[in-house]
Amino acid sequence: MPGPARRRRLDAGDWTPVLLVTARDEEADRILGLELGADDYLTKPFSPRQLVTRVKTVLRRAAGPPTEPIRSFGRLTIDTLSRTLRCDGQLVELTTTEFNLIAHLTRHPGQVFNRDQLLAQVWGRAGYRDTRMVDVYVSQLRAKLADASPIRTVRGVGYSATDLTT
Repeated sequence: MPGPARRRRLDAGDWTPVLLVTARDEEADRILGLELGADDYLTKPFSPRQLVTRVKTVLRRAAGPPTEPIRSFGRLTIDTLSRTLRCDGQLVELTTTEFNLIAHLTRHPGQVFNRDQLLAQVWGRAGYRDTRMVDVYVSQLRAKLADASPIRTVRGVGYSATDLTT
């Protein structure tokens, strides 16, 4: 299992998907692996077909839907090829998950997503129990973007992105 130093290096802008392949099959091990940033978790024994299918799925999920490489959203400029975000022309340092979350929300302006939807669509974890993880990442993004943050809370429902310049 990668330690925190390894995880920080992967989150520092590297968009390489991570598939953990391990003999550890306890629920706590799976949860820890996914919380540390893995995109999927596969336990031994497994068939070669299952491994290939999981790799294809993780790569497809990491690629996301086709989109314009550079788009503007309010005061933000999102470059999906270089996976960078600029606010008023200044580069904002984001983790991989933070970038994926802001890119997803701004790709669907005005659409409200609940925590379960965001976990499934951004993290690829449908049915994941700890939905508060979404709140943590939204809070981190808001802190980094300050008054330029397009993320709006829809009480009792979830989050959306609103272009504040229109």
